[in-house]
Amino acid sequence: MKRDFDDIMAGLKTTIAGYDYFVDFKKVYNNVSEVLIPLNLLNSLIGRGDDFDAEFISLIHKYPESLHAIPILLAVRSPSYKMNVVDNTLVSFDFKKVVNTDEEYLKFMKETGLKDLFVGNHIKSLVDYVTGVEVGLDSNARKNRSGTNMEGIVENYLSLIPGVEIIPQAEKKVIISRFGYPELESINLKEGKNQAEKRFDFAMKYKDEVFLIETNFYGGGGSKLNEVARSYEKLADDINKLSHYKFLWITDGIGWRSARNNLQESYTHQQLMMTIKDLEQGNLIKEIEEYTKGFVGKK
Repeated sequence: MKRDFDDIMAGLKTTIAGYDYFVDFKKVYNNVSEVLIPLNLLNSLIGRGDDFDAEFISLIHKYPESLHAIPILLAVRSPSYKMNVVDNTLVSFDFKKVVNTDEEYLKFMKETGLKDLFVGNHIKSLVDYVTGVEVGLDSNARKNRSGTNMEGIVENYLSLIPGVEIIPQAEKKVIISRFGYPELESINLKEGKNQAEKRFDFAMKYKDEVFLIETNFYGGGGSKLNEVARSYEKLADDINKLSHYKFLWITDGIGWRSARNNLQESYTHQQLMMTIKDLEQGNLIKEIEEYTKGFVGKK
């Protein structure tokens, strides 16, 4: 018997964040170190209100590498060191070497507000400033860390089940090669604009049954949750009709409160859908035992 859906909703986790969820400071410091020399060169321009223009042009011609730090001052990652701006027509700026005119570089600095950043007594150190910029940019990666944390939690519980074989980030060809059930080849698992082969978070073999597992955690709501619920219903239908294969969705997070109806529909529709609470209480093992008793070798 499945758990009561109200129990599912009541047990959703507020967060799965660890101490390392908030900011990856190692990455921040590494990113800052990559532009440390250009930043220190540009530091000489802080407070130069009277002669900023002349000193800036002199600096970039003497030390062109000082330009490398300009994009990150605007919180832009540009591996090519190029930025495009619409100024009646499209103007392409090169910050790898001095390509644009002096006038174009000076206009860029003024119009983007960078000149005022330097001369307006707003900062004392570009290194400190860019460290803050990098912290802000890294906060955008929290969603990815949530996904990684969820995968880690699930993998820990899966590894406790005796007699299982697990493949993380499992593609169709690897699953078939490892577990030997070619019927998976019959369904289309291409996704995205590039039609890349789907990777399941985990493929787990238990006895003669292969569970294709997707995991996610949603701390906040949004339209994506509805899309995910619908797409996983179809994925479950496609997979569950195959011998030896079952789809298992493990999800959590209070973000589902805003998409309760969609989650309930999926929970009713899908044969196997779990939360972290199920893993904590051992319900996953019980459900797997039920399915392996009833479905092993089913044709």
